[in-house]
Amino acid sequence: MAKAAIVMGSKSDFPVVKPAVEVLKKFGVETEVRVISAHRTPEEAHEFSATARERGLEVIICAAGKAAHLGGVIAAGTTLPVIGLPVKTDMMGGLDSLLSIVQMPSGIPVATVGVNGGENAGLLALQILGVKYPEIAEKLSVYKADMRKKINSDDALLQSELEQL
Repeated sequence: MAKAAIVMGSKSDFPVVKPAVEVLKKFGVETEVRVISAHRTPEEAHEFSATARERGLEVIICAAGKAAHLGGVIAAGTTLPVIGLPVKTDMMGGLDSLLSIVQMPSGIPVATVGVNGGENAGLLALQILGVKYPEIAEKLSVYKADMRKKINSDDALLQSELEQL
């Protein structure tokens, strides 16, 4: 089955990462979760990215705040798709993280989701995996159909409430 990794620059990032872990596991994707810092443990970051494919990984999510170099460092060492997950910071509310992740140099692409967008990072990883795994693509179709039903139900409820005004 599919295998994804989520790497965070600090254990304090886990509350942002947790929704990604949950959605990947909900879809039956084996998920490796690590704390590796691009700045404080660069050797581990390089080793992680250099061996990712041989360990069976197929997509990597990197969560980081502030300078947020983790995604770029990991992407530099692998040809696997890397998704950047910017973490909100006290200093700039996550804008610093977001800009750091989206401004990768030419040749080192890192897809990026919104600040603290753990669930979307997991869903994007699933969509990438769904290209290879039809069962994941099918589960995503059901997931999206369920979202549509909920929104349509919410709209019908709202329309009913508005009629009462």
